[in-house]
Amino acid sequence: QVQLVESGGGLVQAGGSLRLSCAASGRIFSRYSMGWFRQAPGKEREFVAVISWRGDRTKYADSVKGRFTISRDNAKNTVYLQMNSLKPEDTAAYYCAATVSYGYTQNSHYDYWGQGTQVTVSS
Repeated sequence: QVQLVESGGGLVQAGGSLRLSCAASGRIFSRYSMGWFRQAPGKEREFVAVISWRGDRTKYADSVKGRFTISRDNAKNTVYLQMNSLKPEDTAAYYCAATVSYGYTQNSHYDYWGQGTQVTVSS
């Protein structure tokens, strides 16, 4: 089992920045690729970014490319999502998730999920 707890969400104005954190415990964190997803009200959960277990590969959704950066610190069992130039359409609950295989963007490939943290971007 891997337990995931997100933090760092909040209310920010358009153009601002936030950094989300996801702290992991349980099984060996460093062996899992970690992803961030988001879900806005009335919409399906969508892929945001993923990072390989060594942190040497990343993938982003086109909607966040160039604005968001995913990173991880295996010594701290934590993955981060730095979000810059935030837009109102980035408003959503953000979830981190763990998977044993790198590169997947579909929810179904992720085995463990956090409870989510809310990000609200005002215009």
